[in-house]
Amino acid sequence: MSDKFKLLSHINKDTASRRLFFKKSALTFAGLALAPGALFAKPSKRTTGSFKPKIEISDASLPGKHPDLVVLSDKPWNIETPPHLLDDAVTPADKLFVRNNGLMPENINPQLWTLTIDGESVKKTITFTLAELKQKFKPRTYQLVHECAGNGRAEYNPPGHGNQWTTGGVGCCEWTGVRLRDVLEAAGLKNDAVYIGYYGQDKHLSGKAEVPISRGVPMRKALEDEALIAWAMNGQDIPLVHGYPLRVIFGGWPASASGKWLTRISVRNKIHDGPKMNSADYRLPINPIAPGARTQTDNEHMRIIEAMPVKSLITYPKTGAQLITGKLLELRGHAWAGDRKITAVHVSYDYGATWQKCNVKSARNRNCWQRWTTQLKLPQVGYFEIFARATDSTGVMQPMLVPAWNPGGYLNNACHRIAVQVI
Repeated sequence: MSDKFKLLSHINKDTASRRLFFKKSALTFAGLALAPGALFAKPSKRTTGSFKPKIEISDASLPGKHPDLVVLSDKPWNIETPPHLLDDAVTPADKLFVRNNGLMPENINPQLWTLTIDGESVKKTITFTLAELKQKFKPRTYQLVHECAGNGRAEYNPPGHGNQWTTGGVGCCEWTGVRLRDVLEAAGLKNDAVYIGYYGQDKHLSGKAEVPISRGVPMRKALEDEALIAWAMNGQDIPLVHGYPLRVIFGGWPASASGKWLTRISVRNKIHDGPKMNSADYRLPINPIAPGARTQTDNEHMRIIEAMPVKSLITYPKTGAQLITGKLLELRGHAWAGDRKITAVHVSYDYGATWQKCNVKSARNRNCWQRWTTQLKLPQVGYFEIFARATDSTGVMQPMLVPAWNPGGYLNNACHRIAVQVI
């Protein structure tokens, strides 16, 4: 096939995807006027394809999780949150997404839990109990965004490898623990320290004695004030599915860097080489490639994903809203930008022809998302798509379209949009 026809093929697929969005967003009406205060219709529930039965969440499978979360897989658990359920300033535990690589540990005894600091670049190996971590170091509390690097993967065409996340692989919880820096300094850092790598107690899917995932971050990230070894989430013990009794948290970077069920941190004199640190895992091509193209995925041709890109989400109203003509549309959501701040959020109802600036609150702390709000006047009766676009502190803004294709379907930060009908 010629390059011209390959290009046309991709354009046709993109057009088909957009038509599918219109179809999914189409609204049905009961023919009655809505009273003020009852402006929004209840959209139809999301369903899975007929070839795959829907997996339901229950207290038996995942205690305390909201029943409307969407299960992408159950072995391991991968669960995303519909955008309207992310409306809280601090994401509640029952609404936080789940991204696991292995099986959760069982029969945890926090009294016996320990954390070991070791590696080529520490002066001494040191081990702490959970109680000692709480006693020996000053506790800190931060609200931190963590987002799956594959959040938005479902919009890539052809699809990226892995679970087909839409928009809900993100959250901003309040984490309490001790600075990783303080614990590392207790072990003593050598001058050649380059990276840290975490190890947890989760089990490999095969049942074999293999580590399912062991990733990490460079020292510059590990030594930030907001890099935490955490034991509490939103003022409570971390739920089991999110890493009880101990996990490491690096806000603003891929959630895969924030290891759960933490038992060991190794300080390395090289880039960490644990499972899912090599090949194409959580990496992007160094040079742009055509959609669907085969490419070399060795480390020489790929770069590790670090800070997440600028992004925003519309959390109110829920897509499928109906609005009485003449009423202002109340809009709100969150915006975040990896290690940077958000300086502006704009919304558009005319596919980007014009943009209206929103009110943006300051972040509670670094690596926290920022709340935005606005009121929008829609010009007439009919169907509208509302887009949100954030700009970070370096002037970088979200793209309207899905960004450069990559084999893993990572870092899609295209504008989020919802459907609204004025009646």
